[in-house]
Amino acid sequence: MLLTQLKNAGFDWKDMREIFVTHKHVDHLMGIVWMIRMICQNISRGKYEGEAWIYGHDEVITILKNMAYQLFSEKETKFIGDRLHMEVVEDGEECILMGKNVTFFDIGSTKAKQYGFCMNLGNKEKLTCCGDEPYNSCEEKYARNSNWLLHEAFCLFNQAEEFRPYEKHHSTAKDAAELAESLGVKNLILYHTEDKNIKRRKELYTAEGKKYFSGNLYVPEDLERILL
Repeated sequence: MLLTQLKNAGFDWKDMREIFVTHKHVDHLMGIVWMIRMICQNISRGKYEGEAWIYGHDEVITILKNMAYQLFSEKETKFIGDRLHMEVVEDGEECILMGKNVTFFDIGSTKAKQYGFCMNLGNKEKLTCCGDEPYNSCEEKYARNSNWLLHEAFCLFNQAEEFRPYEKHHSTAKDAAELAESLGVKNLILYHTEDKNIKRRKELYTAEGKKYFSGNLYVPEDLERILL
């Protein structure tokens, strides 16, 4: 069913060549484990050309490798390190992803080790992802004046008592919007929201965010594409 949904959205999983995983929470890792298996299976069947890379800090890569070797057959795992590469990245390390220079950085989480990234889009433009937690001041040199900022927004401000975002190391749409405005961001993408009222999520989060952010605000639906 998932493959059908992806195909209907114009997405081909075989185009996924470079993947970055921010941290080791299970909900983030399971989809990557599925992707690893799909790639390995289709390499063995001659249906996947070339190579693929998965990037993450040392804890992420160690867990992904352990899961792969425990869950998959030897026929599948033999491609790990050959045509499917799992690469450990360090804080401040740079590499080329999708033809663009990317810098990985530690977001300074006190809950679990986590990285974000900043991609140089060219023409002095950059895209910054703050990971799965609210912006930390240690990220300022990456996030300030970003043309695109990806930031979580767990709920609306008036839902904070119900969903308790701050206890979960998350923020509200209002918080994220105010932050983006203060950092001189041009385009803000909000994600990682609760799904209690998913049918009106885009409408409600956009309305709240626009009260505090003067740039372009995006609240994407699942599988929605945004042209940078």
